[in-house]
Amino acid sequence: MFATTLAKTAYADPSLPTRTARGTEFEVFARVTRRLKQAAAEGETGFPALAAAIYENRKLWAILSDDVSLPENGLPDDLRARLFYLGAFTQDHSRKVLSGKATADILIEINTSIMRGLRQERAAS
Repeated sequence: MFATTLAKTAYADPSLPTRTARGTEFEVFARVTRRLKQAAAEGETGFPALAAAIYENRKLWAILSDDVSLPENGLPDDLRARLFYLGAFTQDHSRKVLSGKATADILIEINTSIMRGLRQERAAS
């Protein structure tokens, strides 16, 4: 067990429900996706908020892409490849959104699909 995990466990509030790794991933995707939706809904006046939300989303996908590229990642190879591709697509499309050549709609759609998958996996376990 990693030291950070031990520290979190030691200082966690015992009355709070225990979060699984998938539950934590879901929460991160939900938070980032909510920020993307809110910023996109503001239109041109919300560009600073959109840029910040896209930054967060790109950081999330960079971390996810790095994780699925590791040989010790336990996901099936096909799923790892698809997630890596989505990470690359997200980075590329984000540049287009920031330059005003595209909307954030597909980024929101991708994140929502990932959240659906995480929710189904959580319900199955």
